[in-house]
Amino acid sequence: MSAIPPDSPGLATLQSLLDRRYSCRAYRADPVPRALVERALAAAQRTPSWCNTQPWQVHVASGAARDRLMARYFEVAAASSPASPDFAFPPSYEGVYRDRRKVCGVQLYQAVGIGRDDRERAHQQSLENFRGFGAPHVAILTTDRTLGVYGLLDCGIYLSNLMLALGAQGIDCIAQAALATYPQVPREHFGIGDDRLVVCGLSFGYGQGDAAINGYRTARAAVDEVLQWSE
Repeated sequence: MSAIPPDSPGLATLQSLLDRRYSCRAYRADPVPRALVERALAAAQRTPSWCNTQPWQVHVASGAARDRLMARYFEVAAASSPASPDFAFPPSYEGVYRDRRKVCGVQLYQAVGIGRDDRERAHQQSLENFRGFGAPHVAILTTDRTLGVYGLLDCGIYLSNLMLALGAQGIDCIAQAALATYPQVPREHFGIGDDRLVVCGLSFGYGQGDAAINGYRTARAAVDEVLQWSE
C-alpha cells in the first residue's frame, strides 16, 4: 500500500469538515430533505465496529412526531423529574476536565448574555436541550444492551461519522447527552424495547448563522497534551 502524501486532499477535506463542525444551538425551521438525511446515514454505515456487530440503531422524529417527542421531553425535564439514564453520567469533573467544562459553559453563557449569578436564565437555557434547540429533526441513538461498553464505543464512532456526513452536506447538528437523561421518553415514543439502551440524542437541521449562540467555538488541546509516544 502506497503512503498517503502529506498534502493529501482527503485529509484536507476531513480537516475542513472537522473545523466546520460545531454544536449548533439555533436552527431555521425549514426541514432537511429526507434524501440528504438518508445519504448521511448510508455514509455513516461504513463505520467500523467490534467484530462488525454494528450495534447502533437510529430513531428519527420529524414534523409533528418531532413536536410530540420534544413536548414530552420538555414536560418531564421542566418538572425536574429524577434522571434515570441507561449509562451513568460522570459523578464529577476534576482537574483539566473541570477546567475545560467551565470554559465551555462560560462561552455559552457569554454568547447569550447570561450573567455569572443568573441561575434562573441558566436553568431556562439548559431546558432548551429538551426543545432540541428548535431543530426540525431529532434522532435518538441506541445500542444493544448485551454488547456493553464496546457497543457504546462503537456507537460513539458512528455518531462522529454521522455528524461529519451531515456536515459534508451543509447540515448542522448537536449531539445531546441531555436526551439520554430520560430514556423512558424515547422508549414510549418510538416503542424501543428494553433490549436497547439509549446512548444520546442528535438534533439537526440548518443552523441560524447569525444567532449569537452559534457564534462561539470551543478550543481543543494540543496534540502534545494527549499523546504519549514510545520508540
